[in-house]
Formats: sequence, C-alpha cells, structure tokens
Amino acid sequence: MKLTHRLIDPAEEKLFDAFIARHPKGHILQTYAWGQVKASTGWRPFRLVVEEDGRIVAAASLLKRPLPYIGKSIFYAPRGPVVDFHNPALFDFLLGAIRELALKERAILLKIDPDIPSSDGEVQELLRRRGFRLAAEGTGFDGVQPRHVFRLDLRPPLEEIRNNFHPKTRYNIGLAQRRGVIVKDDCTLEDLPVFYRLLQETALRDRFLIRSYDYFCTLWKELVERGYAKLFLAYYQGEPIAGTLAFILGDKAWYLYGASSNRHRNVMPNYLLQWTMISWAKEQGCTLYDFRGVPGTVAEDHPLYGLYRFKKGFSGTFTEFIGEYDLVYSPFYYRLWCLARPAHALFRRLLFWRRKGRSGGAAKGPSPEAVDL
Repeated sequence: MKLTHRLIDPAEEKLFDAFIARHPKGHILQTYAWGQVKASTGWRPFRLVVEEDGRIVAAASLLKRPLPYIGKSIFYAPRGPVVDFHNPALFDFLLGAIRELALKERAILLKIDPDIPSSDGEVQELLRRRGFRLAAEGTGFDGVQPRHVFRLDLRPPLEEIRNNFHPKTRYNIGLAQRRGVIVKDDCTLEDLPVFYRLLQETALRDRFLIRSYDYFCTLWKELVERGYAKLFLAYYQGEPIAGTLAFILGDKAWYLYGASSNRHRNVMPNYLLQWTMISWAKEQGCTLYDFRGVPGTVAEDHPLYGLYRFKKGFSGTFTEFIGEYDLVYSPFYYRLWCLARPAHALFRRLLFWRRKGRSGGAAKGPSPEAVDL
C-alpha cells in the first residue's frame, strides 16, 4: 500500500486527536489541543500525519521553537511521535516526512521522548541505527518529560485496586474521609483562581516556578473545555486546602498538577484527591492511571524521596522510559546548542531568584532548569 504524508487542516482536529486517543502509544501531549496550549508560550505547532489509503497510520504533533540570533529552530515531539516503532518501514517514512518539514523550517534537531519503556531494546537499537543520540538531559529527573513514573493498572475492580494500596495509603484515605474532607469534582472556570492560589502557596513552600494564571486559563480553554482535563478541589471545614488537575485521553489518565495549602495538612487531602481521581478515571473507562514523574534514585536521603514514597503507596508499577533522543540535522549548530543550554539554564535560575526576591513570593514563569520545552 502507498504511504503519503501531509499537515492536517485545523478542521481535522477531531480526526487527529481520535487517532492519538486510540493508538497504544498515544499521549495527551501529542494532541492537537496540547499544541494549542504550547502555542500560547511561543511554540508553533505542526500536526503531521502519515496515511495509507486515506487512513491515518502514524502522526506527530511537532512543536517548533525559534532559537534567538541564529535564525534556526528546534523541533520537539513531546511523548511522540505516535507510530508503531516495531514497523521500521512506517517509522522511516514518518522520519522522512519530519525531516522534509524540519529542513524547510530551519530546524537543527528533532527531539523525541516517546512512550517506550527502557526494557524495549529493539526500539532503542532502531533509534541508534537511524542516527538518534540519547540526550544528556534525558537520562534522569531533569528531562523535559519525566523518565521515571508510576503507572497504575485500572483493569481490576475498584475495590481490588484500593486493597492493593499500601496500608498507610489506605489509612490516610480513610482518615481524610473521617475528618470530613470533601472533594469537589464539578469545578468550573470560577474555581480556577482557587486552584491557582493553592499552586502559588505550594510553589513558595517548595521553591519551584509556576506558570502564569493566563497559561492555566489557556489550558482550561483548550483541554478542560474539550473534555481532556478535569479539576478537583479538596475542602476542609469550608476551606480549600488542596487541588489537582488530571488529564484524560482515550483509555489513559494522567496526574499533571497538584497543589496544597500549608494549613490542615494533617487531614491528608492529597491522598483522598488521588483516590477520587483514580475512581473517576476508572469510571471513564480508563485502563491506566499515570502518576507522572518520580526520581529514578530512591534513596531515603534523596530530596524527592517523599514524592516517590507518596506515589509508590498507590502500588503502581515503576516505569522507566527510554528517555530523550535527538536526531541532529545540523551538527555545527547542535554543538552550539549543547554548549549554550547550561549557560541559558543558569541565567534563567538567576532570573528566577531575582524575581522571587523582588516579589517576596513565588516567581512565575517556565522552569529555570532548561530551555522551555
């Protein structure tokens, strides 16, 4: 059968997302909607499809970011591309289509971080043979997307899922319920400022950057209103004390954002929020719930061990992905890119702390650790 490729028309958004949703390696970050979110932060999305007899068989949502001063750009396919990596002919055709577009858009590299477990040596060998190289920043917790996650199988009955939680996790869920914590799961746009205030409080306490409120408004418009995301808020004695934002696509759900107040932490709202989201995902027909990033190193003295222990308590499977791979189109500019990134990251960190000192609170903006991917 003859393969063809093309960029989709905006009117084909639902067709594109439907393919992403039903593909075994589909991911929310490869949807048309997520590209719209990133467009609000300076990226330009391209949605490329490969078709066979008019039917989509592979796709890539590509984000283009201009590089200052040199008239070049980078291409990034977050958790993509969406293709059967065990079909080399199809993968090669998709790579050729991406290369054609990349050269037209003056891209110096294609960065990918597909939903492929590290145990799949066949795919890693395929990438190496096609010229991909493992990116240094893709080897741990500091990658653009987390390399290590916990994933929970939602196929068993809900009661069985809960019974498999760590005893302390089950206890904390019950404690929150006994103390009268209430989870609001019918949130509207009017609830977004409540969540954002909690996020600001969390960022100040835990010393990390957050996106602007306008970014979350865009996220609401592009994802929540499309049915791809849902906000949950936990209340105690009428006071909002924690919130989470879950993403959903096809038979998968992801825990993306979490926030909590400094007050009433002893009533364990975060445990009840997770249980509520897991139950919701199960009701929506999901078979997988992704807790997202945890550190690969799990020593008790690791600064993120508490995060690891919290997510581990829900008895998901610890999953390591293959990480970030770069396909270089311009070796000279790629070397410059690799040299400039650490200095750029340092500059962003210094700018972050300067803003933080001026504001006396949580600085807003993208992550200071790397170029905003």
